[in-house]
Amino acid sequence: MKGFLVAFLITLVAVPGARETYAGQPQIDMKQSKITATSTQMGAPVEGQFRKIDARIDLNAANPVASSAKVSIETGSYDLGDPTYNEQVQGKDWFDSGKFPVATFVSQSIKAIAGDKYEVMGVLSIKGTSRTVTVPVSVTQNGSSTICDGKLTIRRKEYGIGSGEWTDTSVVANDVDIRFHLVSFVK
Repeated sequence: MKGFLVAFLITLVAVPGARETYAGQPQIDMKQSKITATSTQMGAPVEGQFRKIDARIDLNAANPVASSAKVSIETGSYDLGDPTYNEQVQGKDWFDSGKFPVATFVSQSIKAIAGDKYEVMGVLSIKGTSRTVTVPVSVTQNGSSTICDGKLTIRRKEYGIGSGEWTDTSVVANDVDIRFHLVSFVK
């Protein structure tokens, strides 16, 4: 079923907890921001979108070392476009959203590569498993908005996503692409 494939892709940047708003600090524009996960099931791509994300990105282009990124994703908000599939990916074999309601990424370092390209190294935690990952990110300015785009490929089995009858990677591939488009502004 295509629902669970995408679910395990969950992704990329996050830190759990309530969102705090401070004047003069970057805020995420949730209407324009998007995080998707795409898996391959029996040779066909399956994409879903996380509907509930929270992110705080504080980029200092002049001093990237002083920058930070924190993102949290509610695993139960993964939307494959079908309520039955959505319910399956929330289950124990996939995200186990009841036990692990949030996936997170917390940056440890941000390094400028060239122009608008950065490498963000941090800890990605999904379903009780944490791994250090490096995420390539492009950052652009559009007026007062900062836009961060990137893609991270994870291996779902390393995070326990797609267990039971779904461990067979010939049915659902092990690699999952997590793509993000995060738009922030200063309030």
